[in-house]
Amino acid sequence: MRARALRFLRAHRRALLRLTAWSVLEAGQTFLVGYALARALDAGFLAGNERVGLLWLAAAGLAVCAGAYGTGRVYGAVAGLVEPARDRLVERVVARGVREADAGALSGLTQQVEIARDTLAGLVMVSRSFVFTAAGALVGLFSLDPLLLVVVVPPLLAGVGLFAATLRPLARRQEAFLVADEALAEDLGAVCSGLRDITASGAEAQVAAGTGRRIDAELTAARVLAHWSVARVAALAVGGQLPVVLLLATAPWLLGRGVTPGALVGALAYTSQSLLPALQNLVHGLGAGGSRLTVVLRRLTRQSPAGSRAASSPRAPRRRDPAPVPAAPALSLTSVTFAYGPASAPVLDGLDLTVPAGGHLAVVGPSGIGKSTLTELVAGLLAPRHGSVRVYGHTVPGPEAAALRVLIPQQAYVHGGTLAENLSLLRPEPVPEAELLAAAEAVGLGPLLRSLGGPGGRVVPDALSAGERQLIALARSYLSPAPLALLDEATCHLDPEAEARAERAFAARRGGTLVVVAHRISSARRADRVLVMDGPRTAHGTHEELLRVSALYRDLVGGWAATPDAHGRAGQSQPSP
Repeated sequence: MRARALRFLRAHRRALLRLTAWSVLEAGQTFLVGYALARALDAGFLAGNERVGLLWLAAAGLAVCAGAYGTGRVYGAVAGLVEPARDRLVERVVARGVREADAGALSGLTQQVEIARDTLAGLVMVSRSFVFTAAGALVGLFSLDPLLLVVVVPPLLAGVGLFAATLRPLARRQEAFLVADEALAEDLGAVCSGLRDITASGAEAQVAAGTGRRIDAELTAARVLAHWSVARVAALAVGGQLPVVLLLATAPWLLGRGVTPGALVGALAYTSQSLLPALQNLVHGLGAGGSRLTVVLRRLTRQSPAGSRAASSPRAPRRRDPAPVPAAPALSLTSVTFAYGPASAPVLDGLDLTVPAGGHLAVVGPSGIGKSTLTELVAGLLAPRHGSVRVYGHTVPGPEAAALRVLIPQQAYVHGGTLAENLSLLRPEPVPEAELLAAAEAVGLGPLLRSLGGPGGRVVPDALSAGERQLIALARSYLSPAPLALLDEATCHLDPEAEARAERAFAARRGGTLVVVAHRISSARRADRVLVMDGPRTAHGTHEELLRVSALYRDLVGGWAATPDAHGRAGQSQPSP
């Protein structure tokens, strides 16, 4: 990168010469302001000649005007250096995007190149300002009295040297902090958008551990950066503020060796009004902007971003799922009470429920009675106010219980990529194609799979119907290693035949247990047991038992009517008005 910078400067010598010429005019202002102030005192006001003093002050004012004019021209000269650099970066980013089909080229073109341009312009301005301001001030000090340099130059050089010595380590620490911050932001963006699916797949502990490691990494990088920032403050104190203190402390000694009062005041003006602000801008501008520019330039000029990203991306650790407790039921709720607020009526009040391993339970009830609340309690998305929930003997919420259940919500989640990637989302390792095909056929995904071109077909979520997305979510959950499947109206967009096929597939899974929030009464008829949620009159039993003991269940069954389709077949059952 240093060699490229030197080649670039040689290629733009004219712009560099223009920048130098206008900066000399700005340095002349620095020299003349301090020198004119000293002469106005020594040869004017202190000598009783106010006219001479006013003339020197007028000269200082003219110098300020000339310096302002030079500063205005400096911006144009800086643009002559910075804009060609930006154009070269744009050419490089566009060439890489076309040649390598780099997905990050658009970000590089629209954001990172502009960051590089603005940061480079700022660095050129502060670096140039310090060099020419320091030159003007040091020449002015020498002109006033060489003895002043003995007091000012040593701490100035010490401060600049300390800053230069810490510049590279500080830049590395700042780059490490920026990388850690971006990694955390990227991780949080992915986690926040997929919280439902993380919880549904039982990956809370693994995701929390990964996010925690990134938080700890950023915290460590921030602490190290803060420690190194102390050196930057020390450099500014030594190089910018210590000369002022030394001038004041050695004033009697300087005056005793022939330094005039005007020269001493001029030296104080040089140090406090010129050197200190210039050094402060250099330390803060180069310390912060330099590392930012380094990071951006490295990303814009890297040769193979996709390859390096793939090479550096760690493989996700294999998750070992906990085993069910021997002889424990698949699902056990003991005196579970839940309300959405301290003053709200309980949605569930002292509910006791047991579903044996391999069982098939349907949950029915009127809208808003708490059916989805029940599944969220079992999934660990909600915590009961009283009582306990256990999945295969493991307490809910908890990582062991979460790994043993899979929740399929009504709004199915499907992401871009291949169909195989969607179906394998809940498996720690790639799923064999034969197993994918068998799962697809079992839940009724086969026709969609074939229309997409097989497991490797690309999935465009917006192009799928709600029912097709539900079929993909069902097949994904069917392939999950979790034995307990929770279907929270997960088939509401399917026709009755497709719904029946999917439920039978889950009920027939080896070692599998199924809990279905029923969308149609046919789901209750297929279940081994039915839970009728009716507040204090909640009942649990077989279809025939509930017809005898539950008035609400009889009403629900009587309220569902089969609507024949155009071919005279049973269509989608709907509750009667």
